[in-house]
Amino acid sequence: MAAGRGRSRRVSIPGVQELLRPVAPEPAGSGERPATGREKHDHKITVYLSAAELLDLEQSRLALRRFGLVIDRGRLVREAIAVLLADLDARGKDSLLARRIGISAAPHPRPGEEANGTAPGDTGEPIPSLT
Repeated sequence: MAAGRGRSRRVSIPGVQELLRPVAPEPAGSGERPATGREKHDHKITVYLSAAELLDLEQSRLALRRFGLVIDRGRLVREAIAVLLADLDARGKDSLLARRIGISAAPHPRPGEEANGTAPGDTGEPIPSLT
C-alpha cells in the first residue's frame, strides 16, 4: 500500500467494554432460557468429547457460519444447553433431553431376558404350587 493514501490496513475490532457488555435480558414470558453471549464467565466446566462429537460440533459451527452467524464453540455449547434446559422446563419428562437420557440410561436386557429384566413369558406372577 502506498504511503499517503489515507487508508489504514488495520482492522477495526470491538473494544473490551463492548465485548464484555451485559447481554440484554429476554422479554418476560418468552418461555425461552437465555444463553450468555460474549461476556466474562466466572465458572468453568470441562467436558470431554469423542473425535466424532467434536467434529459434529465444528460442522455445526461452520453450518451456522454459512447462515451468517459467526460464533465460537463455547457460545454454541451455551446456546445448545439453554435450548435443552428450556425444553426440559416446558415439557418435563417428555422433553428431548429426558427422552434421550432415558433411552441411553435404560438397562439393556441380558441374552434370554426381556427389557424389564424378566425371562420371556414371565408375567411376574408367583408360580403355582404343584401339590
